[in-house]
Amino acid sequence: MHIWVDADACPRVIKDILYRAAERRGIPLTLVANQPLTVPPSRHIRTQQVGAGFDVADNHIVAQVAPGDLVITADIPLAAEVVEKGAQALDPRGELYTTENIRQRLNMRDFMDTLRSSGVDTGGPASLSQTERQAFANHLDRILTKRISAGSSG
Repeated sequence: MHIWVDADACPRVIKDILYRAAERRGIPLTLVANQPLTVPPSRHIRTQQVGAGFDVADNHIVAQVAPGDLVITADIPLAAEVVEKGAQALDPRGELYTTENIRQRLNMRDFMDTLRSSGVDTGGPASLSQTERQAFANHLDRILTKRISAGSSG
C-alpha cells in the first residue's frame, strides 16, 4: 500500500496526521504538489513536485496509483478516477469516497459549478473542524489497520 496526497490544497493538520501515520506504520507516503514542500525527514515520506498547470498533480497521482493504494484528496474528479482504478480515496474531512457515493458527489460538484458560473455565490468550504480532523484520523486508522491485517494474513 502507498498513500498519495493531493498536497497543494491539503490542510497542514491533515499532513501532520499523515506524517505520523506513515512513520508509525512504515507505509510509503508521497505528497504531490506544484510547489516545493517541506516534510519531516523520514525514509517513508517523500515529495513529488510536478509542473504548474491545471490537473498536473492529479494526473500524476492517477498515473502512479495502484489498486489498494490510498489517495488523500478533496478533488472529487480525482477521487472518482482513483476509485475507478481500484484505489481508495479519503477526503481531508474524513469522508471515504466509494463506488457507491462518488457519482452523487460528482453530480453535486457539477451542480455547484453551474450555480457559481451563473453568478450565485455558493461560499467556500468551512474551516476544518476538530470533529472533521478526528473523523479523518479515525478513518485513516481504520483503513491502515484493515490493509495491514489483510497484508499479514494474505
